[in-house]
Amino acid sequence: MSKISISSIFLSFNRILSKKVILSFGLFCISGIAFSQTLALNEKEYFETPGLNVLVFSNEYNGMFYDEKTAGIEFIHHGVRTVTGGAVRLQNTPEQWDLIPKMTNRKVDKINNTIEVTLRYEEFDFDARIIVSSKGKGFIVNVLLNKPIPKQLEGRAGFNLEFLPTTYFESNYLVDGKAGTFPRYPASDTQIRPSSEKIQQFAQHTTFDDRGRNEFIVTLPLVSGKSLIFAPENPEHTVKIQSEDQDVMLFDGRNLGQNGWFIARSILPSNKTGKVLSWYVEPNAIPNWTRKPVIGFSQVGYMPTQKKVAVIELDKNDKALTTASVFKLNADGKFVEQLKADVKVWGSYLRYNYAQFDFSAIKEKGLYYIQYGDQKTNTFQIEDDVYAKIWQPTMDVWFPVQMDHMEVNEAYRIWHGKPFLDDCLQAPLNHEHFDGYKQGPTTETKYKPLERIPGMSVGGWFDAGDFDIQTFSHVSVINSFVESWEAFKVTRDETYIDQKTQFVDIHRPDGQPDLLQQIEHGVLNLVAQVENIGHPVRGIIVPNLHQYHHLGDAAAETDNLPYNAALKPYESNRVSSGTLDDRWAFTNRSSFLDFRTAGALAGASRALKGYNDKLADKCLSLAVKLNTEATVLEKTAKPDDSPMSRWGKGSDMIAMLQLYLTTKEQQYKKGFLDRIWKSLDENLEFNMNAALLALPAMDNNYKVKLRSYAVKYKEKTDKDNAENPYGVPVVKRGWGGSSQVINWASTNFYIHKIYPDIMDKEYVYRGLDYVFGCHPYSNLSFVNAVGNRSKKVAYGGNRADFTTIAGGVVPGLIFLKPDYLENKDDWPFFWGENECIIDGGAWYVFLANAANELAAEK
Repeated sequence: MSKISISSIFLSFNRILSKKVILSFGLFCISGIAFSQTLALNEKEYFETPGLNVLVFSNEYNGMFYDEKTAGIEFIHHGVRTVTGGAVRLQNTPEQWDLIPKMTNRKVDKINNTIEVTLRYEEFDFDARIIVSSKGKGFIVNVLLNKPIPKQLEGRAGFNLEFLPTTYFESNYLVDGKAGTFPRYPASDTQIRPSSEKIQQFAQHTTFDDRGRNEFIVTLPLVSGKSLIFAPENPEHTVKIQSEDQDVMLFDGRNLGQNGWFIARSILPSNKTGKVLSWYVEPNAIPNWTRKPVIGFSQVGYMPTQKKVAVIELDKNDKALTTASVFKLNADGKFVEQLKADVKVWGSYLRYNYAQFDFSAIKEKGLYYIQYGDQKTNTFQIEDDVYAKIWQPTMDVWFPVQMDHMEVNEAYRIWHGKPFLDDCLQAPLNHEHFDGYKQGPTTETKYKPLERIPGMSVGGWFDAGDFDIQTFSHVSVINSFVESWEAFKVTRDETYIDQKTQFVDIHRPDGQPDLLQQIEHGVLNLVAQVENIGHPVRGIIVPNLHQYHHLGDAAAETDNLPYNAALKPYESNRVSSGTLDDRWAFTNRSSFLDFRTAGALAGASRALKGYNDKLADKCLSLAVKLNTEATVLEKTAKPDDSPMSRWGKGSDMIAMLQLYLTTKEQQYKKGFLDRIWKSLDENLEFNMNAALLALPAMDNNYKVKLRSYAVKYKEKTDKDNAENPYGVPVVKRGWGGSSQVINWASTNFYIHKIYPDIMDKEYVYRGLDYVFGCHPYSNLSFVNAVGNRSKKVAYGGNRADFTTIAGGVVPGLIFLKPDYLENKDDWPFFWGENECIIDGGAWYVFLANAANELAAEK
């Protein structure tokens, strides 16, 4: 076959598929479907009718992780966001790292019921306007150009609208009256094209490993026509699209990436200006539809004396019922009503109305469910020991699976082989990595760019759903594990860990406390960094974008052979390789990371004493060394306003506290006391935990002075948390706030232990209730495999299998402007909602054990 340009391929689709198809309007009168009422712009500047919201760039592409599937024209369809990414795009099925348009202007015209946005591709000096106007029971999308499409984008620039695959699994579509079935697994046609035709991705990176063949994959359409109906058999998901000019093509983006969506797309015509494309889009809205109430409660259950409040989330057009009931399972196997009590209206928050149902009067142990109207929850327990085992999956399964440089086995399953035995290379100079890492103009080490750093294939954890080592996260985990060890002496042993053979076996005791073994494992990598590099580093991560999105066995992300520049790419002599896939260490030094690492090592030295004395001694000596060097470095450091530096503010204080707790040397105590009160005045919530952690080692004057700060802390958080019906810190951003709630509840635990008259222990339980299901959107537990109903999918290394790793704590609810909180349980690829992180897991282990301790209080 002769080579032809990609532009001509796309243009040929239009010629082949542009034959006029005459359809009567009866085609759209699908049996059993009554299409929507008129859409109107509301005060929040999106289109609305019962059962449907159409957002037009309420949320922008943010540029950090490019296409996060949370921007453009989007539908919240019968309460669920099912459509996103309505925009002018340059690929049939854009991947996450493909170029995204920048919104340069947005106009909302409530009089004419229209929203207009201007999108720009700076790389091509290409601007397009999109005007969305309400019409009938749907809306019109017009694309307008002031100048013709640039030559290099002809046949490529088009209007895309993306549909969530899981919404349309087991559904059909109609194209010009011909039926088809949405594929459960991608199996549509693709084509190979030369790399010279490819539009470059972010910063010249590429998500595709072409194995040196200079080619890339182009997805081809499943079908094409002038009219397209999604899920005609399902009124909740039915959407019809009619194009008056260009054909509408249907693509499956999962051919290029497992996180791809179904995409409706029309190519913009070449050599035209003015209105170049017009779609009529009509999502079905069930008449008088209201969202079913969500009854938020703890999937883990409650202790008999604990306060028990369910939060009921209601459609804004729904009114709260006056009462709800609690039913208990009796000895005869039947559920009997135990309580009927008032439902109290709380008010409105974001887009929904809320009510609360207090069933604290129920104190008898047993199995229960809540009934609100005709809606029943799943069952939950009331028992003394509901918190006794909630942390065990996190320590027994999730943390072992996250262990780097180890083969991890569980019964018949290998979670992963020994990964990254080829660690690691010095990152090259002046390099900005796609995951936020940066290497400056010097290495600040003894190594040249891309020179091997020996001794690094030891210890550490995968940071999250990807496979990098983030030192700051490691430091947080070690600090939290040390707190758990010292506060609760968590001695559980369910994991076999052998550092010599680099082998882990889950559910196999080895006679050692798992918590100490995990502290040891994290410390081994920090020590290796300091000893082999000279200081802790920002992170260690694969260099290529086509590696970064790796799914599956971590041991396959690299070839596990040290890089050898004398060999050709993909060539190996079995001991080294010419493939430049080894992870890079980003080694620019910062005083805050030195201080934080010093603090973690100082704390670890206490925990490891008596378990691994040699390592404990080394931790302390390195902590002292780093603290001294960081003090000098801080005096000469240039101002740094990076997010990491902002998060690291007060790190010197943390180092001094941990060094004092370990050594009892007065210089460290004085350093801490000289800083803590000013830090509390500047940021009370951020620094309160450190102040409380220090109290047992301080005198009574310290306790008296800190008391006033504890009072201020409670007053402030009570005021802030009164803004939502859950009474916890609900964050509004693109990364969920489970960790914020967990840390808030942990701080409350410390305050309760020290000042029980200021902070009731219910403030601790409330945080766990939220994480376990008393939260917006759903009532699933945000801890995988913990509670009667928990997340079915999460963003782990196994996310392509649509499952979870037990014990991982998902971030929870992301916020989409102007008023929508979301946590999907049918689509694992939203990292802000579903990616479990190591420090979040460690913080949860502490809080769970804190609740256990409180449960023992009389």
